Amino acid sequence: MTRRLPRRALALCAGGMLLLPLHPPAAHADPVRPPAAESWQAPATARLSSDGSLSDVVAISPSDVWAVGQQSAWDVWQSRSAIVHWNGSGWSEVAVRNDSTGAGLLHSVAAASATELWAVGEGHDGMPYLARGDGSAFERITVDSLHVGDWLGGVAVTPGRVAAVGRRDGHPLIVTGSGGRWKLTQAEGEGALYGVSVSAKGDGWAVGDTGEKPLVMRLSEGTWKAFPVPDIPGGYLRDVHVNGPKRALAVGGVYRGPDEDVPLVLSWNGKKWSRVTVRGGDVRLYGVTGDRKNRFWISGVDLERPGEAFLLRYDGRTLKALHGAAPAAPRTIRLQAAAYVPGTGTVWSVGHVVDDAGRYTDVIERFGAGLPERARS
Repeated sequence: MTRRLPRRALALCAGGMLLLPLHPPAAHADPVRPPAAESWQAPATARLSSDGSLSDVVAISPSDVWAVGQQSAWDVWQSRSAIVHWNGSGWSEVAVRNDSTGAGLLHSVAAASATELWAVGEGHDGMPYLARGDGSAFERITVDSLHVGDWLGGVAVTPGRVAAVGRRDGHPLIVTGSGGRWKLTQAEGEGALYGVSVSAKGDGWAVGDTGEKPLVMRLSEGTWKAFPVPDIPGGYLRDVHVNGPKRALAVGGVYRGPDEDVPLVLSWNGKKWSRVTVRGGDVRLYGVTGDRKNRFWISGVDLERPGEAFLLRYDGRTLKALHGAAPAAPRTIRLQAAAYVPGTGTVWSVGHVVDDAGRYTDVIERFGAGLPERARS
């Protein structure tokens, strides 16, 4: 009997050490400055309405960051999606044009440039939701081949091309578009896809689960095909990030019963996917980003230290936990997605905070070098 595994979710954290040169610079040389210590910046909020949460984030530059999510999450009739933008000094909510019914929740956002963005989620009309942004506003896009009951959970963009993934009638679904033309690929077998990442060269990966084990599909030469992964009963994947032809990371968990999950990280080395050992803590993993070189950051929550922002950093060999400061009052912070800001060493992560009364508030965290210091691990 097929068992549906839990969907995607959260987290964040911090660490760093000040490194000093072993010998002072020569008198005639330019001073050698030590690397800036990494730290967490004080958390921020986009000020969504009550019970708001952010699901995904994409960073184009330090002054051009987009995030999507949901407001009034627990009210079926009042819930609505949110698209917010950081312009370098503050957050503002951005409207969706050509939209009479609205989205109830946006799961994912991606950008090919400052003027080419896409978001996907669930419409109040029962249709999967796609919206294209031009840097100032978004417009809902209709894809005739999609129908009520289809579901989209992840999106990736390269210039002129978009790929969205999800589920149709219990089967994995991939929707690709270019120049106003759309193609649907419905994979064989049961399952769903939740995350997708495509490189500038046009190859990529989509990840999810079959209901019983992890599911990975590869995009090569314009075609999506299922790809072998380690046999992990109960495994599921919720996000993937491509750093290059020989570097990709997929994250999720292994379901072992109610409230019994262990983290799952799979690494691609150009030939095969291998499982990465995750040590310590009752951890849930939800999103992953990378610097297009050798480093990845994974967002989630450490349920043994739920009040602290939490990230895992992977350098291709080891995972390091980065924890933020302990809170003054009881809370749980879940960071559902992360985005690396190109060329800065800074990672943005978004999600929500649940207080001791069960109220949700959207949260935005930043970790990296050169930020106002809040905490170090």
